[in-house]
Amino acid sequence: MALWGGRFSKKPNDFFCTFNNSLNIDFKLAKYDILSSIAWSRTLTSINILTKLEQKKIEEALLILLNKVKKNPKIMLNSKAEDIHTWIEQQLITMVGSLGKKLHTGRSRNDQVTTDLKLWCKYKVNKLIQEIKNLKKTLIITAESNIDIILPGYTHLQRAQPIVFSHWCLAYLEMFTRDNIRLKDSFKRMNFNPLGSGALSGTAWKIDRKSLSTDMGFSSETKNSLDSVSDRDYVLDLLSASAISMMHLSRFSEDLIFFNSGEANFIQLSDDITSGSSLMPQKKNPDCLELIRAKSGRVYGSLINTLVVFKGLPLSYNKDMQEDKEGLFDSLKTWSNCLKMASLVLKNMKINKKICRQAAEQGYSNATELADYLVKKGVEFRSAHNIVGNIVLEAIKKNKNLDQLNLLTLKKYSNVIDQDVYHHLKLENILEKRSSKGGICKKQILFAIKEAKKKIFDTK
Repeated sequence: MALWGGRFSKKPNDFFCTFNNSLNIDFKLAKYDILSSIAWSRTLTSINILTKLEQKKIEEALLILLNKVKKNPKIMLNSKAEDIHTWIEQQLITMVGSLGKKLHTGRSRNDQVTTDLKLWCKYKVNKLIQEIKNLKKTLIITAESNIDIILPGYTHLQRAQPIVFSHWCLAYLEMFTRDNIRLKDSFKRMNFNPLGSGALSGTAWKIDRKSLSTDMGFSSETKNSLDSVSDRDYVLDLLSASAISMMHLSRFSEDLIFFNSGEANFIQLSDDITSGSSLMPQKKNPDCLELIRAKSGRVYGSLINTLVVFKGLPLSYNKDMQEDKEGLFDSLKTWSNCLKMASLVLKNMKINKKICRQAAEQGYSNATELADYLVKKGVEFRSAHNIVGNIVLEAIKKNKNLDQLNLLTLKKYSNVIDQDVYHHLKLENILEKRSSKGGICKKQILFAIKEAKKKIFDTK
């Protein structure tokens, strides 16, 4: 039985019911619909719609129903209810009789569904914040364990300047920190209670929405009933945050896929998070990272889909808005799984220190240092840049690294070059010179790790 039908002379078409109903999606909101219904029953008591005894009876019945839902979250899926609100109201009426019909007084499914969804989103935000925190902890531990591993840094996928692996870890730590900030900001914006807004114009009953909001754990009540029932900015906030974070995870995955390739061989992924080939016995594939990279697309799709659903949508509630949940539920689950997978990848990864260093010594990643050396000797940078370019060309012809060229060869290009140049071209010395805050010298890396640990490990 639907929650409507008095003015209809025909039964709804069976296919229409299947097309229209949302229980198979919004059943995930059952817990929050029950909790918001309990809070609403208390509000109805305050305006004398329910007696205290009636409210207690309704609350006890709803708590029994809540326990059933917790034990079996899909308990309602075999019913023919239109949505989760219908199913819960029908269950309540079965349990307490006609008293259950009083609960919907002053309330609409329009303010009910957005309230439930906000409560669900608030819960998910806190879970995701913790999962990002766990990944950040793993990044910090990995960074701390690999301070002395030198590898080439890249621009345009070309070897550029030497870095240390811990600095690579700290780069992604910054990205996931921003993701965490976005989540916390979205929580602040969604933490306003729409319940009591009715279908679109508020309620004629003298309810205390501020007290109701406090009872439900919201910071305050929403300010405009039209906006309250039609607002899904908080859904878009979360989809946007998930899309950006999945972009970070995709970049993280692509780096590690490259590092793990036979061509680079910087890292070895653990056997327990890789797979093999059905044909080629030697293969060990980074499937989990490739899947993270691919799953970013479906999260982007959910964001775009939801934006399009709301584009040009008139005030206030429209059935289009039923399409706000499936993509959101899928995206946040996908994001959560990918965060967990990324952490697992790092925990079991081995780094090939020798190969990383050999790669950093190749590709003329110390060329910028040679240019800086010339500048310190009084050569203008633009001239120094040109000189080093010519030296690199000579080194390529001779198939040698810059520090393998003899002093006589180097002096052909500039008389200011002396024996001390070899000290400046050594990888460790190049790293230590990058001592500005955020740089790659050991002191800055240790400082960054210390600060990160202080924020992550010293807070709950």
